[in-house]
Amino acid sequence: MIKALYSAVSAMVMNATRQQVLSHNIANVQTPGFKQILTTAQDFMQGQSVYTNGNLQASRTEYVGTLGLGTQIGEEFIDYGQGAMQSTSNPLDFAIQGNGFFTVKTPDGNRYTRDGRFLRDADNFLVTVDGHQVLDDAGQPIELPDGEVSVAQDGAISVNGTAVATFGIGVFADPAAELQHTEGNLFTGPAASTGEDVPQVVQGYLESSNANISQLMTQMVEVGRSYEAAQKLVQNQDELLGKTIASLGRIG
Repeated sequence: MIKALYSAVSAMVMNATRQQVLSHNIANVQTPGFKQILTTAQDFMQGQSVYTNGNLQASRTEYVGTLGLGTQIGEEFIDYGQGAMQSTSNPLDFAIQGNGFFTVKTPDGNRYTRDGRFLRDADNFLVTVDGHQVLDDAGQPIELPDGEVSVAQDGAISVNGTAVATFGIGVFADPAAELQHTEGNLFTGPAASTGEDVPQVVQGYLESSNANISQLMTQMVEVGRSYEAAQKLVQNQDELLGKTIASLGRIG
């Protein structure tokens, strides 16, 4: 009975966490270049440690007979699938077609992003909507003189027909393994490209979020129902436990 109560509570905790992740994805459905976060579930890992030759290896799953002790949220990972291209006609909006990321400079170091909403700052540097400088293929901030900006598919930037820089595009053979999400639309990873793909830069377009609102809302309903079912099980087990204690009291 106690085990059933514990398992139900663990299911509530897991679904509450899944709900938070889904809410985050829903909140960013309209964010250009956003990559949705996916979650997994796994058997509850008991807090006992496994040692080999005195070295800590990992916690292990504990069972009562053939039954586990519940469930918990598993590994979270990023879906790097490409979103749809959306025309904006803004000459400082850019999207990457294929596997690649713009390189930007932040106070915490260089980061990668698929969010191509760029602006000219007061010093004529190309920056993101968060004020981070966009870097060229030499790792330097891109400075744009006044004039008409045009960008070729290979990322070469010209102003009034004069070449000024080339976007620094990071290409990775396995983004899921090589990149880590930091904050917002930013990722950290290797300092140099590891992939051989040749992405194309598209001017006047933004990449839409790859989160599907219909799919997310369906998942949100499913998670809510799962949470409610686990909650009812907790209530039932609590009532049964109370009756059992009362019955034992009368026997005594």
